[in-house]
Amino acid sequence: MTAIHSELDARIRGEVPDLERLVERVMKAWPNVGKSTDEQDVYLDSVSLNLHGFYSGLERLFELVAIRVDRVRPSGETWQRDLLHQVANDCSGVRPAVNDRDIALTLDGFRRFRHLVRNVYTLNLLPERVENLVSALPMLWPRLSAELSAFADFLDQMAEEEN
Repeated sequence: MTAIHSELDARIRGEVPDLERLVERVMKAWPNVGKSTDEQDVYLDSVSLNLHGFYSGLERLFELVAIRVDRVRPSGETWQRDLLHQVANDCSGVRPAVNDRDIALTLDGFRRFRHLVRNVYTLNLLPERVENLVSALPMLWPRLSAELSAFADFLDQMAEEEN
């Protein structure tokens, strides 16, 4: 398992700066969504796409944890929601929770929004639906980033102990 822990540690540490950039792009574009300009829709599209990328990046990491560490990934119609719950819980004798349950609940809103972005025309996106997610990011991201870093530290420690 040493290689698995080391690879996943490196992957998480590599993804966190990319997720940070997505958060920054959302926060930079969002103030322009509320302005009455011809470009308002372009900014909404940008924010929506970056929120989609943010959650998709997190889900990829969570899926890797499920597959490589837990050795079981949820299946069925609700697998993506179930994955959030899985990584928010300790896997007894295997790993601590990747993030806490409050964060998982908040991330479920991002998951649902990502599904919306994938399945509707961007012409149908409304700023009101995006606002709650954007307003959650300044509190969510620092906590989640710290939890991802702590989990990467756990993986690093596990790899060291196995050597």
